[in-house]
Amino acid sequence: MTEKLSAKEILKNKFWIVESEGEKVATLSIGDDSQLMYSSNNTGTRFYKNIKALTKNLNADITWSPIETVDSKPKEFEIYGFSTSCAPYNPMFNVKQRLALFTKSKKSKSLYCAGYFIIRFDKGWVKSFCPKLITVERYETEGPFKTDLEMRQQLSRANAR
Repeated sequence: MTEKLSAKEILKNKFWIVESEGEKVATLSIGDDSQLMYSSNNTGTRFYKNIKALTKNLNADITWSPIETVDSKPKEFEIYGFSTSCAPYNPMFNVKQRLALFTKSKKSKSLYCAGYFIIRFDKGWVKSFCPKLITVERYETEGPFKTDLEMRQQLSRANAR
């Protein structure tokens, strides 16, 4: 008997929440290499070449729901090819550390790193989007990554070590 799953689109053609009978069971995302990443608490993370291989392996029928559109689309900001959490001021590139840096206001002295990072604290690796430069300097980090998917893949690898 095939399982009935529904995939609700969160990011257009990039990321879905997979549900079974209204309960979240997994996430599904597509990387730059067009490979599907299926992450479930039960089975862990698995990669598939296409949707057909995914449905065959899961023995499931998937109903796809398009993204729910909102009238006002949030603005996306970036510097030097890396996403930022807000409108960047005073953008600069630290060549030595290879970091795209910015401040959140014209007069601010706090520098933030553009992009996605994973940071190792005492309790383990955590994901971070646009962390402060001082945090990146004080703790062991990996990044910056241009996409959330790249960061999540590296986080999975770091936690597996």
